[in-house]
Amino acid sequence: MKILIMLFFLALSNYSFSQQVADTTYHPKIYDPLYETGKGPVVFIDEGHHNFHTKNGRYKAFSNLLERDGYKVKAYQGNFDKQLLSEGNILVISNALNEINVNNWDLPNPSAFSESEIEVVTEWVRSGGSLFLIADHMPMAGAASDLALEFGFEFTNGFVFDTINRGPAYFNLKEKTLTESVITKGRGSEESVAQIVTFTGQAFKIPDDATPVLTFDKKFVNMLPDKAWVFDDKTTRFNVEGWSQGAFKNYGKGRVVVFGEAAMFSAQLAGESKRKMGMNNEVAPENYQLLLNIIHWLDYVLE
Repeated sequence: MKILIMLFFLALSNYSFSQQVADTTYHPKIYDPLYETGKGPVVFIDEGHHNFHTKNGRYKAFSNLLERDGYKVKAYQGNFDKQLLSEGNILVISNALNEINVNNWDLPNPSAFSESEIEVVTEWVRSGGSLFLIADHMPMAGAASDLALEFGFEFTNGFVFDTINRGPAYFNLKEKTLTESVITKGRGSEESVAQIVTFTGQAFKIPDDATPVLTFDKKFVNMLPDKAWVFDDKTTRFNVEGWSQGAFKNYGKGRVVVFGEAAMFSAQLAGESKRKMGMNNEVAPENYQLLLNIIHWLDYVLE
C-alpha cells in the first residue's frame, strides 16, 4: 500500500511536470538592487542543449529577477565555445538534455555536452568564469553528470523524495539541513534565508572542498528507475542522509554552484489547476532570495 501511495503521488508530479508554464505575474521585492537596470555583468542562460528551462520559457521568472537586479541576462545558443563564453561572466545551465532524451526519458541518458564542450567550460571556469549548474532528476541528472564530475560532484540519475512527508522537501537552519554560509547570509539581515523548499530532484555527493547548501536528512531516499517516473518493488533505492541537493566551491580562479533541482528557482503554474510551483509557491517565500544570493556569490559580491 505504501508503494502504491508513493507511485500515485509521483505520477501526479510527473503530470504536473509536463504541464508547467511560467508565472509571468511573479515579481518579488528586491530590497537593494545590486546594479542599475542593464548595468550589471552578463549572465548567460544555456539554450543550446535541449534545455527544459530557458530564459523566456520556464525560467522567465529567473531571468526577470536577475534583470530587475541589474544583470544583463542573455540566452546562450549553440555549443559552448571559448570565444563566446568570454563575453559572459556567469553561465547558467539548467536541465540540459541529450537529443535522444528530448521525447524519451528511458535509459540510457548520455551527456548533453560533447567532451570538447566540457573541456571548454572547465577551462573557462578555471580561468575565472562562474558556473551555475542545475540538473534535476532523471534524465537531466544523467545528461549533466560528466560535466559535474569535472568539478568533483557525483550526480545520481534518479529521484529523491521524503519517505515520511509527501510533497516538497524542506531545508532549514534549525534542523541544519540548510547550511549557514556566505550564500545563506547574503549581504545583510534582509537577504538572509532560514528555510528553502525544493520540488523533487536528485541527490548528489559533493567534493571535500565544496560547501553544502542543502543537505538531506535520514528521511530521504533516492530511487533509480530505468524509465523516468516508473517505479516498482525492483527499483534500486537507497538512503541519502548527508548527501546534498545544493553546494558551491571555488575552482581555480572561478566559482561553481551546483543544484539538483530546477523548479525551486522557477515560478511556474502546473497542471490544469495552475498550481503554483517554485519561488511563487507560498511554502517557498525565501527561494528567490537564495537565487539572488547565489548569483551575487558567483559575481564575487559575496566573499
